[in-house]
Order: sequence, then structure tokens, then C-alpha cells
Amino acid sequence: MTLPNEWATRSSAFVRRNATESVFEDLRASIESAELPIGVKLPPEAALAERYSVSRSVIREALRSLQTLGLTSTKTGSGTVVIASSVSGPNYGRFSTRDLLEARPYIEVPAAGWAARRRTNDQLAELRSIVEQMDSEEDPARWVDLDFRFHLAIANASGNHVFSHVVADIRDALAEQSRMLNATIAERREASNAEHRRLYDAIESGDFADASNSMRQHLDKVEEIIVRVAGIGSDSD
Repeated sequence: MTLPNEWATRSSAFVRRNATESVFEDLRASIESAELPIGVKLPPEAALAERYSVSRSVIREALRSLQTLGLTSTKTGSGTVVIASSVSGPNYGRFSTRDLLEARPYIEVPAAGWAARRRTNDQLAELRSIVEQMDSEEDPARWVDLDFRFHLAIANASGNHVFSHVVADIRDALAEQSRMLNATIAERREASNAEHRRLYDAIESGDFADASNSMRQHLDKVEEIIVRVAGIGSDSD
């Protein structure tokens, strides 16, 4: 399908709270309003980067978020095509949003509690290093990798091999979820850093209940943002 001239020629000026979020929201609004209808192929990354006056990495993150929400399909060599006009629910490879929302509290909440009881000095130092790196990291892809490393480090520090194995196994899904949330909500990364800092402090103090509660609050915030972005919750099919 030919790219609609109305969209191609429309001014793309926007308030830049966060470049990726702004690009994502503009493209999403255009898709949901049918200004970019189902079947249309979006311009290449380079053309989109020029249109929005941002880097290609920003465009790449925004496009990945659109794909995660089920609005577009991107294939190497074929480009990105609009496949839906409304969000069908984020999907992270083998796992759905519901899969993660339902399972993570039963894995990561107790893992945080046991990490507070069992962490070694080396494991605590690793957690502290990751938190400090996340506070200063500006690159979205590197931040997402640190985010996963933080959650895996907590699972490892729990001393429970089931927890650490499960978290490691869902690495790609956690990374996709983290990428989507932090690319589409400008303030999410800073809030997530603060939540991670509270988690670290609770684990450092050795407080089982505080660490468990801090992880539960963190995961509750994740669900809250997913509902905000995708309009769905853990009870959706």
C-alpha cells in the first residue's frame, strides 16, 4: 500500500520530553486514527530519523515498541508494515504480557526476600555496581541490559537455583518488556532507577520483608505502566 500523502507531508513537530516516546506516540496515534492504515509500509529508518530529527537508534526503539504492541510487523529486508489499528496486547516472543504479569510476583518477590537473607558481599557489590551504572546510563539498549542483569543478580543472590534458572530463561521477554516500557514512558526509567535503589537498600539491610515488599511494589508499577500503555491487565486473555 502506498504511504498516505497526508501523513507524509504533515508537520511532525512535537514536544520532546523523550525522543523515543515522542516518536512512538506520534506513530501510534497515526496508526490508531487510520492516518497510517493497515497495510501501509512505513518509510525506512533513515527517512523516519530525518522526518523526526532524531537518531536511527531512537527510531529503532520506537518501531520495536510498536511491534511489541502488535501494531506493526518488521522483517529484515522487507521493512515495517502496519498490521493492526489497535493494541492487541504486548507479546514478548514465547511469552505474553499475562504470562509475565502472573508469574513474576511468584518468582521475583520471594527471590528478593531470600536475597536479603543470603546475599554474599560479592553479590551485594555486584548489585550496587549495577544500580550505580543504571543511574548514569543514557543509552536505552545498555540500560535495558543492566535492568535484566539487576533482576538476574537478585535471583542469583537468593541462593535458589529455580529462581535464577527461571529468570535467566525469560531474559528475552524481560528485555522486550523493559524496552517497551522505558521507550514509551519518558519518566519510567528514572522511576525504575529509584525503585531499584530501594530494592538494593532493602537487600543490603538484610530485611526479608522489606526486600519482598520493595520487589512487589516495583512489579506493581510495571503492571500499572503496562495498563497505561496497552490498556490491559493481568486478567486479560
